[in-house]
Amino acid sequence: MTVTRRSILKIGAGLFLTGASGAAYARYMEPGGAFAITRHRLTPPGWTPGLRLRLVALTDLHSGGVHMPLARIAEIVDTTHALEPDAVVLLGDYITRLQRNVHGVSMAQWSQELARLRAPLGVHAVLGNHEFWDDPQVQRRGHGEPEAQRALHDVGLSVMQNTARRLVKDGHAFWIAGLGDQLAFRLGHDRSTGRFMYRGLDDLPATLGRAADGAPVILLAHEPDVFARMPELPEALRPALTLSGHTHGGQVRLLGWSPHVPSAYGGRFAYGHIREEGRDLVVSAGLGTSGIPIRFGAPPEIVVLELG
Repeated sequence: MTVTRRSILKIGAGLFLTGASGAAYARYMEPGGAFAITRHRLTPPGWTPGLRLRLVALTDLHSGGVHMPLARIAEIVDTTHALEPDAVVLLGDYITRLQRNVHGVSMAQWSQELARLRAPLGVHAVLGNHEFWDDPQVQRRGHGEPEAQRALHDVGLSVMQNTARRLVKDGHAFWIAGLGDQLAFRLGHDRSTGRFMYRGLDDLPATLGRAADGAPVILLAHEPDVFARMPELPEALRPALTLSGHTHGGQVRLLGWSPHVPSAYGGRFAYGHIREEGRDLVVSAGLGTSGIPIRFGAPPEIVVLELG
């Protein structure tokens, strides 16, 4: 085969167009297109026989971001209702940085949309790191209630922070426990290790200790890294299931691999249903984008969990 200047130009043009179309898809199509309805059917260890539960998990909205105008949040709420969940869980990162709030979605607007969520066993929310990182006043003080938390309270959605709620479905009890955020306050770099340091608000033993009556516990924790700490707990305190977001599924996934996952454990807890030593974790890819506003191989998703 003779390689000519024309054939080289054709190959170059093809590669350019392929790259350009892929970049356009990652920037405009996948992040703002139809969200996936991802279903996980499982019976966690120690689950009460006869307890059947349908949960819908929403996370990482990043309201007002490039792909999250108010109308899309309304669509997410309407889709959630159509799934007829027994309960809805909100896993944090409701906001985006002020300078990236390109749609100008206010705290009152996104919280009022979420207040439309209805389910027989309620709506249960925790905060994510961005509720703290993108609240300059709270970040400077190093304590206090973020504005996003007040916005949720104002519309009747209480936030769980190291607390637990006992619920009953068809005569069977279970708990939903909400962990305080693990990365709430930025402390700067550790010169000895070069790593960035954080101070979290999480108290895992106290949170799970509030639900230690033998009924199964579903733990809501924005960041999935807490899952690595489960073996340290007494058997009686370990949750049946942990639900997390934060990673966005890596936001870019190629054959199950992501070049960057915001976790101390790399890709170990990047996405999906993870079972380790008989313990279950489900990590959602979330709905919005953070940082670079692209998604590729990690479409926005609403997670449905069919338990029991």
